[in-house]
Formats: sequence, structure tokens, C-alpha cells
Amino acid sequence: MRLNNTEFTHLIKFLLISTISFFFGAMHGLLQVIPSIRAWLDSIGSPYGGPGHMIDPLAHAHINLIGGLVILAMGTMYYLLPIISGKAVYSLRLINHSFWWTTIGVFYFYFTQVAFGILEGNLLLDNDLQGMADVHRFYGPIVASSGMIMATGFCIYLANVVLTLKSNDQNY
Repeated sequence: MRLNNTEFTHLIKFLLISTISFFFGAMHGLLQVIPSIRAWLDSIGSPYGGPGHMIDPLAHAHINLIGGLVILAMGTMYYLLPIISGKAVYSLRLINHSFWWTTIGVFYFYFTQVAFGILEGNLLLDNDLQGMADVHRFYGPIVASSGMIMATGFCIYLANVVLTLKSNDQNY
């Protein structure tokens, strides 16, 4: 039995977040090539080091690649997996968990990179190296927590795909 389109409406959120992520990435890319912003980014180390690398390339690449492409690929896999394998996806609940954990992690990481890049960049330009160190001591734990949230989403996704492929629940 083939699933009809109404049975896939829970996947629209993957397309929506992918689109929003690509929009953020496009606006980010547009802003970072404006001459005054580019000069500021270059003055704080973009793209090779210093606080500038948090904004360009880390935040910019991350919102496009993980937020745009990976979330799109996850939604596409959840759509195609039953069609290709002939098996129902193991768990709708795991689909939703993988989506929310990954999405929250992606945007948490993006905004963390931008915020720390701006904060530390301005402190660097003010030659406040102690202020930079004071702010940067929070960077590691915050970035690690965003990564752990994203990794949770990826692990749930992997588990759902593997459990789907191992299951005996056929679509037809």
C-alpha cells in the first residue's frame, strides 16, 4: 500500500527550516561582503583566526550546510526511506525528536558564533584582551552544549533510520 501525500505533512517542517536556514545564510553572506562589514570582519581575524572566524566562515557555513543541507537531507531521507525500502519509518516520535534537537542545536550554534564573534571582535578592537579572555571562557561550554544538542538530533535520526531498516513493518 503506497502512502498518500497527507501522510507526509509532518515532514514539511524539515523543508521550512531548511529554507529559513538558507535565507539566514544568504542574508549573512550578503552582509559580510558589504565593504564596511567586510573591513570590520577582516580587522578581527576573518576568515583565518581571531573572533572574526566565528562569524566568517564558522557561523555562515554552519547555517547553510547543517541548517540548510543536512536538515533538508534528513527530511528527504524520511520521505524516501519508506518508498525505497518498502518499510514504514520506525517512529514518528523519533522523526520529531531528531528534527527539534537538530534544529535547536543548529540555531543555537549559529547565534553563539555570531554573538561571540561580535563581542570578542569589539573587545579586540578596543584592545581589551582581558575582556576578551573573560568573555571567551564561556565560549567552550556554550559551543559544546550546542554541539551536544545537535549530536543528539543526529543520533536519534541515525537510530530511526537503522531501526526502520531492521524492522519487519512493511508499507505494502
